[in-house]
Amino acid sequence: MPVQVLKERNSSKVTSITLGATKEQGGTRTGTITVGGEASLPFLHFEGEMPNKPVIAMEVVDRVPEEWNEELKAAFEGVMDSPAAWAKKSVEEFGADMIFLKLQSADPELGNSSPEKCIETVKSVLAAVGVPLAVVGCGIDEVDNKVIAAVAEACAGENLLLGFATQENYNTIVAACMVHKHTVIAQSPLDINICKQLNILISEMGLPLDKIIIDPSIGGLGYGIEYAYSIGERGRIGTLQGDKMLALPTLGTIGFEAWKAKEANVGIDEFPGWGEQAERGILWEAVTASALLQSGLDILVMRHPEAVKLVRKNIGDLMVPNSL
Repeated sequence: MPVQVLKERNSSKVTSITLGATKEQGGTRTGTITVGGEASLPFLHFEGEMPNKPVIAMEVVDRVPEEWNEELKAAFEGVMDSPAAWAKKSVEEFGADMIFLKLQSADPELGNSSPEKCIETVKSVLAAVGVPLAVVGCGIDEVDNKVIAAVAEACAGENLLLGFATQENYNTIVAACMVHKHTVIAQSPLDINICKQLNILISEMGLPLDKIIIDPSIGGLGYGIEYAYSIGERGRIGTLQGDKMLALPTLGTIGFEAWKAKEANVGIDEFPGWGEQAERGILWEAVTASALLQSGLDILVMRHPEAVKLVRKNIGDLMVPNSL
């Protein structure tokens, strides 16, 4: 007797959002990426369609990030002093679907790069690769308001993914996205209510919901991943129940969180039982990504190419519909 599988009946789905713009669309990308569109919980193909697979954006920093450990920096030896070369290697050698460019040098204590210098960096990366580009600032509101607004204007029509718009600092960045036709990252601090409220505030400014990617924040393996998972899951359940302010594709800064962990950085000489640090760090990032894929991430921002390889295979396996 055949087994009958009970299926949830969902009333809504995640909004589909396209990033990047080709020449015909007013940009310079060789192709675009569409994320979202899911009509079920992650990878439950028998309950609803999942038309677009999650994508991997590899992180590029516009200065050599001294805070990265030596094993991580070794993967990008020879290109870390050139964001364009770093991005090119990430796409051509490591298969990045997108580039996530962090303008960290705009921080007054880390280079104090001017908006003009940051524009030059962004344009060099756009010229080096054909994939869609996400660009975020240094994390200081008054600096980011100037830098990201300038980048938005200088790259009008490219449909960049710009961030971060937060509850305390969203007006200027959102306005720049509206005027110059970009998409915004709405970042909230692991709070589903703040996440929803921020989306409401942004949409009330006039930016369409199909121009908002949410970053509800995450935690790395062993450092809050369970709570991060629950926030993502709550967002997806709210989406499927018809909450339009949660029905948006989700981004997670996997590499940033995973490589902050002690377990990804401490050498084998200090903890011999933990195994080789290089392999451990890669697995720390890969497991963080694989776990949070199941909470509904659409864009995974990653660092180490070996972790990227593992997670890409995991995504490929999960995207094969089952027979239920």
